[in-house]
Amino acid sequence: MAHIALDNAAAPAKPDTTSRLAPLGILGLRLTTGALFVTHGLIKYFIFTPAGTAGYFQSLGLPGWVGLLTMTAEFFGGLALIFGLLPRLVSALFVPLLLGAAMAAHIANGFTFSNAGGGWEYPVMWAAVMGMMALLGDGAAALFPTHRLFRR
Repeated sequence: MAHIALDNAAAPAKPDTTSRLAPLGILGLRLTTGALFVTHGLIKYFIFTPAGTAGYFQSLGLPGWVGLLTMTAEFFGGLALIFGLLPRLVSALFVPLLLGAAMAAHIANGFTFSNAGGGWEYPVMWAAVMGMMALLGDGAAALFPTHRLFRR
């Protein structure tokens, strides 16, 4: 009968590519999500305009300034992710923003994002991605890693 190793001590030694590649994977997530957030912020600014964005948020029963804050957070938070400026912290701050979007703008449209008005699955998935990024780390090529903020 074949022996199945249940722990690393019994497994043969091999190069640990996971620990070398994980920072690159996080970098890829940072660049992708950062670019998407920048795009969303720019759409709110140039297409919907700040007044239109504020008006839409008011139509949801929220203060108009929340729309302007969201637009600003998407743009500058996206840039922070791209450049690696406190990426774990920025990712964590995106979680409530995205869950708020799901609750305020999408929950009434049902689950599937392809529903009219977009369902809540997409912003909740993005909230999960941001939460996982906050847990995973800053990734490669972060210009100002989060751990620098919390040095003693």
